[in-house]
Amino acid sequence: MFLLKAWRASAFGVYSYLNFTRNGFLEHSKRFNPEDTEIQIEGKNCVVTGANSGIGFATAEGLASRGATVYMVCRNKERGETALSKIQSSTGNPNVHLEICDISSISEIKSFASRFSSMDIPVHVLVNNAGLLENKRVTTSEGFELNFAVNVLGTYAITELMLPLLEKASPDARVITVSSGGMYTSPLTSDLQFSNGQFDGVTQYGRNKRVQVALTEKWAEMYKNKGIEFYSMHPGWAETPGVATSLPDFNKLLSGKLRTSEEGADTVIWLALQPKEKLVSGGFYFDRAEAPKHLKFVGTSQSHGIIDSIVDTLRSMMHKLLYVEMLFHMCFDSDGPAISIAFA
Repeated sequence: MFLLKAWRASAFGVYSYLNFTRNGFLEHSKRFNPEDTEIQIEGKNCVVTGANSGIGFATAEGLASRGATVYMVCRNKERGETALSKIQSSTGNPNVHLEICDISSISEIKSFASRFSSMDIPVHVLVNNAGLLENKRVTTSEGFELNFAVNVLGTYAITELMLPLLEKASPDARVITVSSGGMYTSPLTSDLQFSNGQFDGVTQYGRNKRVQVALTEKWAEMYKNKGIEFYSMHPGWAETPGVATSLPDFNKLLSGKLRTSEEGADTVIWLALQPKEKLVSGGFYFDRAEAPKHLKFVGTSQSHGIIDSIVDTLRSMMHKLLYVEMLFHMCFDSDGPAISIAFA
């Protein structure tokens, strides 16, 4: 096991340094077709989570500059309003809106999805960008490890709850999930909340991002007849506020070599604009091209076989919380007497 972990780290280190830095982007961009991102998408509704900074901000701004109606989903109202004002000013697009939602909370995601559903508009593009790398074990108010709550359960819940609105945009609906190259070192595991062993935030982040890639494959299979396409992507190593906070040593070591947020967001925007005939639903993309989901000889490919059980677990977690919330409102939101409910 030690040798396998050492090989994974070595293989990842070489592959990533050659490809994920800004030099990698500049080299890969030589084959880009500029016309691919000159497409205008007026009349399309795009939802971007984690849109107040970094890659999420660059994605929201890029989509707004191409005429889309953009809904920025942010946790912090003040930072969200600042980002909203900047995007409206820089793009001249007034159809940019702010929605407040903490993606670590199933309850808040449910409230957001309910508010959004009441508008009864089609969602053409959902960008699951909100992500977190918390180095210490933190538990949310709903009882979940925080990295998992944001990166996995939150991503799963918002996608599932937005499916009816995505179907309204069929056959041109798509879900784009921003993963990470960190998943290359991590096989899929059923230990979703890192309950076993000494907690490590970087390892947990890589595991979470592996789940996102496997989930994208599963969603593509599950909903292939609904006119919704699913893609995951890797933005490369970008210099963002999140990286500076979570990985300060890494950020300092590669100062001047990291991609800009706009370069990190480039493939997200490219995926949002391309005709679906050019793309592979369930695919993993990097620098405007389909990329391998596994590095050679690192022993991660067979691990995707457990994705069905992981989906069952996520579904159970989400539905249990939504059911408890429903009962709570039934008991305390009515005008009648409170009802006492005992849970075994």
